[in-house]
Amino acid sequence: MTIYIDPPTWPGHGRVWSHLVSDVSYDELHTFAARLGIPRRAFERDHYDIPEQRYADVVRAGAVEVSSREVVRLLHAAGLRRPKGRCPSRGSRSS
Repeated sequence: MTIYIDPPTWPGHGRVWSHLVSDVSYDELHTFAARLGIPRRAFERDHYDIPEQRYADVVRAGAVEVSSREVVRLLHAAGLRRPKGRCPSRGSRSS
């Protein structure tokens, strides 16, 4: 199982965020997130939003650090990319 995270560079709601993704399946991603106590409400279409304060914890748990471009490339290559406006309901488990 390999899970990837990009640097915390995405501003929103007074915080800075990273994106946590899988290149295999949403189930793999949900399992990893649950193991860390990351709430399901943090799942957004094809990734989890991770606040910068949790970044180091997620990396220590095994997430591989990659660039934001690499996150998008990995999602596309795996067929898991879900652009806004073209996705099932938030939190869907289907892959």
